Amino acid sequence: MPHPVTAIVTCLALMLYFVFSLKVGNARGKHKISAPAITGNPDFERIFRVHQNTLENLILFLPGLWMFSWYVSPYWASGIGLLWIAGRILYARGYYAKADKRGPGFRISMLASAVLLVGAIIGAGFKLWPK
Repeated sequence: MPHPVTAIVTCLALMLYFVFSLKVGNARGKHKISAPAITGNPDFERIFRVHQNTLENLILFLPGLWMFSWYVSPYWASGIGLLWIAGRILYARGYYAKADKRGPGFRISMLASAVLLVGAIIGAGFKLWPK
């Protein structure tokens, strides 16, 4: 059965993505970058890349979060999920300032996703183990 704490972390991650979406829209207006263009101003491009990279990472994060929650622990999954969110915020703040400052936040969020995925595989494997 799905756990409420995992659902809350999922909603927080999706809300963060929504905020990044709004920032892209605002940056389009500010820098006069009409859709479908995604280049033209480095400040806009960094905001766009935060949004796009977060989308790319959600496909790793969300299934890993839920499988880890199911097979290992919803509380540990949620804690690691909050770490992923913190990493994404750090990534965004760094990237908005300067592209080469995005590394620490990126590494934190990727490590969190990797832990969730590996933990889910191990947890599922133990469920297969005969008792």
